[in-house]
Amino acid sequence: MTTPTASGDFAPTDELELDVDVFEGDDLDDDLDDLDDDEDDEAGIEVVVLDMAGTTVADEGLVVAAFQRAVERTGIIADEDLDEALDFVIATMGQSKIEVFRSLTEGDETDAQRANEEFERAYGELIVERGVEEIEGARDVLIELRDAGASVVLTTGFAPATRDAILTALGWENLVDAALSPADVGRGRPAPDMALTALIRSEASSVAALAVVGDTRSDIESGLNAGAGFVVGVLTGAHTREELEDAGAHAVIESIADLPALLGLRD
Repeated sequence: MTTPTASGDFAPTDELELDVDVFEGDDLDDDLDDLDDDEDDEAGIEVVVLDMAGTTVADEGLVVAAFQRAVERTGIIADEDLDEALDFVIATMGQSKIEVFRSLTEGDETDAQRANEEFERAYGELIVERGVEEIEGARDVLIELRDAGASVVLTTGFAPATRDAILTALGWENLVDAALSPADVGRGRPAPDMALTALIRSEASSVAALAVVGDTRSDIESGLNAGAGFVVGVLTGAHTREELEDAGAHAVIESIADLPALLGLRD
């Protein structure tokens, strides 16, 4: 199997005041200072775009398990290539799943669609079998952000049916302003489509008022490609601090539970 590259094609409301002193003494200070060299270190955040699996929703290996089931059922990957394919799946966490399968099948659209359908079916099965849980504190963060006046939009590389099954299982249907999948907007991450669609639907004043938060390189790249004013990595998912910083994150925090403090909502 020829290994595809993990990178993609891309190298109304009150404002939340970004508190750059919250993590004083940490490495975040330098990152936040770089957000604005000529003005005060504050940014008004009107819409917060949050990734799902690995950022707000605990993955617990469900993506890899669903991929393995899909491969077993479709036979699209030879046994000797499975480890290499799994590495690719992990490296491309956050990207549209159909695009991942297109890469793995080297452009065979029939095989890619078949594998993606089995993946989505398998993920739904695993939700029922194992259950799904939030990243600790995520629900409270969603509520806190909206109470502060921000629009909150969840994004994912999953198909809408899988996304909605997760939201239903968590009871989050009414906790966010919108939830978006690549099928809703055109392209998945690292393209900016989901982040920009969230911005437009929220009627935010500018991309500077957009914050994008995620656990993968693709999340960070998507936010940067959208021109988001603040792009934040979290360490509860697929990629490391080094990987997220290398992708260009303005700040990296331990988990979504730390976001309100970073945005100046907590003392």
